[in-house]
Amino acid sequence: MSQKLKSKSKGSRRKFLRNASLAAAGYFIVPRHVLGKGFVAPSDKLNIAGIGAGGKGESDLTSFAKNPNVNIVALVDVDDRQAVKSRQNFPRAKYYKDFREMLAKEKNNIDACSVSTPDHTHAVATLAAMQLGKHVYTQKPLTHDIYEARILAQAAKKYKVVTQMGNQGGSGDGVRRMKEIYDAGLIGDIVEAQAWTNRPIWPQGIAKPTGNHSIPSELDWNLWLGTAPKEDYNPAYLPFNWRGWWNYGTGALGDMACHIMDPIYRILPIDFPSSAECSIANQWTGMNQEANYTASCPVSSIIHLEYPRKDKKGILKVSWYDGGLLPKRPDELLPEEEFGNWDGGVLFIGTKGKLLADCYGANPRLLPLSKNDSAKAVKETIKRVPEGHYLQWVNACIAGYGKGETSSNFEYAGPFTESILMGNLAIRSALYTDPKVTGWGKNKFTGRKKLLWDAKNMKVTNFDEANQFVKREYRDGWSLDL
Repeated sequence: MSQKLKSKSKGSRRKFLRNASLAAAGYFIVPRHVLGKGFVAPSDKLNIAGIGAGGKGESDLTSFAKNPNVNIVALVDVDDRQAVKSRQNFPRAKYYKDFREMLAKEKNNIDACSVSTPDHTHAVATLAAMQLGKHVYTQKPLTHDIYEARILAQAAKKYKVVTQMGNQGGSGDGVRRMKEIYDAGLIGDIVEAQAWTNRPIWPQGIAKPTGNHSIPSELDWNLWLGTAPKEDYNPAYLPFNWRGWWNYGTGALGDMACHIMDPIYRILPIDFPSSAECSIANQWTGMNQEANYTASCPVSSIIHLEYPRKDKKGILKVSWYDGGLLPKRPDELLPEEEFGNWDGGVLFIGTKGKLLADCYGANPRLLPLSKNDSAKAVKETIKRVPEGHYLQWVNACIAGYGKGETSSNFEYAGPFTESILMGNLAIRSALYTDPKVTGWGKNKFTGRKKLLWDAKNMKVTNFDEANQFVKREYRDGWSLDL
């Protein structure tokens, strides 16, 4: 749906979509004569294109299509094998391998795009859609790099489209209940927050794969590489294990922090960290000096971020644990009581108490658990999202920019993603490979450094080598220009 709607017919269509969407959400009843016999004409639907039709993209598109006013009109995937189910689910949708070709040919037929590609392609696909005035839903993490996150946040304001990052817990009841409990003063001022995950559940901390492999006929390997450096095809990277390789993924932190750290960033008075440090564990696979041990994310890591509070009340310390590592169990938690859940958890440590939640901010509870009777008395003051994260975005698209609401619009998700990726900046700087040195000694362990961050200028001020990871150099033919 073009931003430059000037004709009366397009204005009428937008009004119809808004009314039909509100009716579907239960806000009011549309008269029967408006809807006819329960059918909505295809021309009156929100037309969505799926960039990345397999894997998570498949479930995303299925979730959008639960709204009867959604029409999936185009599918994009560089690998025909991954797109099979979506093509079966949406047989009328036109199929493309290159999202740029799809946008060029379908720009007058689509209103919105869902982007669910590997991390390294998120930014270029999302920005290309926004520049055509298309609403966008982009999977987490919003971007691969800090610079990309800054650009997409700026683009959301410039192009005035409805945006949502795919961290579904941001629309959940749990994070809203956590804020109500916190605002009620039951745990006092937060001085520290801890978050953890069971990821990675894919290979990490290993040497770069080798060997000659034939490219499957169904795969356009060059398009899959996208912005990443040119290299030979290797089945070690896809369809799922790309998450563990720096050229394409963002590791355990990128996969899960947008879910688990969301309550921290959403509730507490912080924006950008002032420093980051980490400790990492890598699987040492031998003394092969030719192996690139920095190509893969680490087996596990601990990251410490320091945030200046926006209310000028000092520093908030935030710690992240992955790969099976955990913070110390709170003394208030009995030995048999669960510390988060299988996927992870988050703990707020306050001056008057502690608040624990599972992944997605689910099941918030005071510690010790015997205190939760007092939490039950806290009134519900924050609006819930009963339709869920996906349909919230759909409804906002139908309502139009500035009229609907999304929980993780890019004005929020951009700075949040930047904040998270500071942790990866510390990880990637911990084992720095000096390009000027060859052979033994080229890897310099710098894991004891604390990176000092100038958020305004997106720059590490005390270790310049780290700044190469703030903004990647794209391969020729790819760019990210507002």
